[in-house]
Amino acid sequence: MLNLPRNVWILTVCLALFMSLSVFMVFVAGIIGSTLAPLKSLATLPVATIVVGTAVTVIPAIRLMSIFGRKKVFLSSCVYTILLIGLCIFSIINKSFYLFCFASFCLGGSVAVMQQFRFAAIESVEPELRPKATAVVLLGGIVSAFLGTEIATLGKDYFDTDFVGSFIILSLLFIIAFILLCFFKPAEKFKQQIDNSKRSLIEIIKQGSFIVAVCAAITGYVVMSFVMTATPVSMHIMDGFSLHHTKSVLQAHVIAMFLPSLFTALIVKYLGLTRMMLLGVIFFFASVFIAYSSHALSSYWWSLVLLGLGWNFLFIGGTNLLPKSYNENEKFKVQSINDFLVFGLQAIAALSAGWFVFNFSWEVVLLSVIPLLFFQLFILLWWLKNNN
Repeated sequence: MLNLPRNVWILTVCLALFMSLSVFMVFVAGIIGSTLAPLKSLATLPVATIVVGTAVTVIPAIRLMSIFGRKKVFLSSCVYTILLIGLCIFSIINKSFYLFCFASFCLGGSVAVMQQFRFAAIESVEPELRPKATAVVLLGGIVSAFLGTEIATLGKDYFDTDFVGSFIILSLLFIIAFILLCFFKPAEKFKQQIDNSKRSLIEIIKQGSFIVAVCAAITGYVVMSFVMTATPVSMHIMDGFSLHHTKSVLQAHVIAMFLPSLFTALIVKYLGLTRMMLLGVIFFFASVFIAYSSHALSSYWWSLVLLGLGWNFLFIGGTNLLPKSYNENEKFKVQSINDFLVFGLQAIAALSAGWFVFNFSWEVVLLSVIPLLFFQLFILLWWLKNNN
């Protein structure tokens, strides 16, 4: 790994800093929302709006990079994020729930830009080093599991209004990211993607490889986001667990999401993509079963760890299968529709999580994902049967 170019290491650190924003918001936005929202069922709306913002801005973000280059968009995103963190602080101090939701929505643009770090890393290395570069960059997610939650608790009581200090510390991370990205050198070969494909999008979408890849990524993100968004509310607000315990569960979850990336190549080699995704579905079923069986801290912990593992196996599997559905000159078109579907449906899951957990129960949240898991299981078994 040490033979990777400087760009990859810069992007790894910056992914950790950027992703800390996502972890931070999942951890505190529902708690802040519960104190500001006019209705308790709207508590997780700020968490959901950042996902909606990601879905809405992912295609424009890719387009801006194709016009202005990755570096300019990366740097601009740091400044943009710092300004929005200031808006979050203003909305919390003034107890404006909907302004906080708006700021959270706009922060989705920062997450959309962050999603391109792995592609920037791939462009910085030769083809044989691409899997290694991707794995290294994703390691930043493990760091963010600690960084995002630690700064949330560290700055919570600095000022009269809870979490204002946390947001100030968060803004410092993006100042550091800006400085690091000044040393990022975009690959010269990166130019605007011109799509001269003669195939229509319908033709591409009809392919089994596209259907399986997109369904796996959607299931991974929707189930993970739905359960994860509801977890801090269920643990801290409804079950009375401390912020420390809630933080430890979310940290374990995020680590489980990214740590397997170190071994992805070996897993694919011995199991194959389809069986790896099937194992992801099994992890999800186990996560639901454990969480449904008890409200104990250990049940939350194990459930969220398995939830993270399930996400990794389904999302990484789907990501590796997707390129088999398109030619090089169709890449922009197919990746755009894939990301829009994944993050769009994830947004719906995040939006509805708070409503489900407050109006029904934690158990209903868990049971409601089972039909989707059975559908994904059917799709994968069908794909496995027809490709052996």
